[in-house]
Amino acid sequence: MASSQNQNSNFQDFLPLMANKLGGDGLIGELCNGFNLLMDGEKGVITFDSLKKNSALLGLQDFSDDDLRGMLKEGDFDGDGALNQMEFCVLMFRLSPELMEESQFLLEEALLQEFKDY
Repeated sequence: MASSQNQNSNFQDFLPLMANKLGGDGLIGELCNGFNLLMDGEKGVITFDSLKKNSALLGLQDFSDDDLRGMLKEGDFDGDGALNQMEFCVLMFRLSPELMEESQFLLEEALLQEFKDY
């Protein structure tokens, strides 16, 4: 597990850069493409086996089985042991602190503007 902690500390968050370059719709499209790369084609969800098999496509080939199971568990909101497309997208946003902060800022700005009209 120590090796995964080193990998996580070297992780570079490209999601905000992608969001700025692609816009909201483009980013969601890219997340959907990532989901499609990792999912089990027969089941239509990301399973442990499909994640392990396809993780090298995203540079995760050095992650241990425990690391991969942890990723699945963190995003698995319905408890079925797999990630559907919505769970995957939510997990990607949650793993991007900068993008979450920007989203919160935009939401606050929109709410302030909305209440300003009252």
